[in-house]
Amino acid sequence: VQLQASGGGLVQTGGSLRLSCTGSEALDYYAIGWIRQAPGKEREEVGCKSSSDGSHYADSVKGRFAISRDNSKNMVYLEMNNLRPEDTAVYHCGLCWYGVGEYEYEDLGQGTLVTVSS
Repeated sequence: VQLQASGGGLVQTGGSLRLSCTGSEALDYYAIGWIRQAPGKEREEVGCKSSSDGSHYADSVKGRFAISRDNSKNMVYLEMNNLRPEDTAVYHCGLCWYGVGEYEYEDLGQGTLVTVSS
């Protein structure tokens, strides 16, 4: 499955933004997650939403970010609130699953840039 993220942009500290993820096929039965990569830094997980609506979030975004699904539109969203400059990154969506002691992500599509100004 090919996934594509969109909806990035420039937002001020404390602001909100919603990213969208769509796929080349129906996403209903897939767990879909988000990862991000800031300039010069390693990839960092954001969170994973299972097909049965269970959620996992990284500590850095817990309580501020939420992943939701709209299967009727074949979309998965990342709602980001109370944004901070350190949230600035390229955000990618992809398939996710719980591996050996950690969540894993693959089939990450082209990302979308989120810039949070201070």
